[in-house]
Amino acid sequence: MPEFLRLARVTAAGLAGRLGFNYDEVEDLRLAIDELCFGLTGPTGRLGTVELRYGLSDEGLVVEGKGHFDDDLAPAVLSQLSTVILDALVDEHHLGTGPLGPEFRLVKRHQDGSARAGG
Repeated sequence: MPEFLRLARVTAAGLAGRLGFNYDEVEDLRLAIDELCFGLTGPTGRLGTVELRYGLSDEGLVVEGKGHFDDDLAPAVLSQLSTVILDALVDEHHLGTGPLGPEFRLVKRHQDGSARAGG
């Protein structure tokens, strides 16, 4: 259900804050998660689950998502507007169909280009 995607945003924001991202970077990440999850589930949602994995790499914060849906008929796509928004919010993003269904990946780096661990 689309209302549960709020948990994805809260988790990303909490993790990014603990890793030392500033307020603007956290908000950018929250919006990017929204756009990509919306791309997976579509405007009306889909029956199934969205699996998210959050990780810290040398690049910064990496978030990967996979959709496991009852109806694999609708492809995961981004609108042209969503693509423009994501280009402005994160350093890298991809939404497409993988071997097991729809998936996405995003990378958000600190503004100084480094990955930092915060307390």
